[in-house]
This record gives sequence, C-alpha cells and structure tokens, in this order.
Amino acid sequence: MEVKIGVQHSPREIVLESGLSAEEVESTVSEALAGKARLLSLTDDKGRKVLVPADRISYVEIGEPSTRRVGFGAL
Repeated sequence: MEVKIGVQHSPREIVLESGLSAEEVESTVSEALAGKARLLSLTDDKGRKVLVPADRISYVEIGEPSTRRVGFGAL
C-alpha cells in the first residue's frame, strides 16, 4: 500500500510502501491527529520506520494496494 505524507514547511512529501491495510493506516493516522500519540509511526516494506510529528502533518494520501509488476513491457 502506497502512503504519501505531506509535512508542513517541507517542500517534499514522504512516500513509503507499507504492508498495512488502508484501514490500519487510517486508524494509525487518526490516533496521531486526535492527540493519542505525539508521533505518526509507520514501517515500510523494507523494515524502515518513519516518524512524523503529529502536529506537522498537513495531509496523508492512502493509495491502492500495489500489485507486483513483472516483465519489461510498458503498460
């Protein structure tokens, strides 16, 4: 699942591939924005942890589950 996080005062967004479902990502983001957690913490497919201060999040875009692409042809 591709997740894009916009951070205030940062020209680039954070993009990561997560193994979580859309509902799990949404609940994690909701908890951070509600003040239950001071940091939004997500782990990508490679095991790297991304921490974003909850008060600096401007938007979170949750994409469709990614399918594995095989081959060299353009689709």
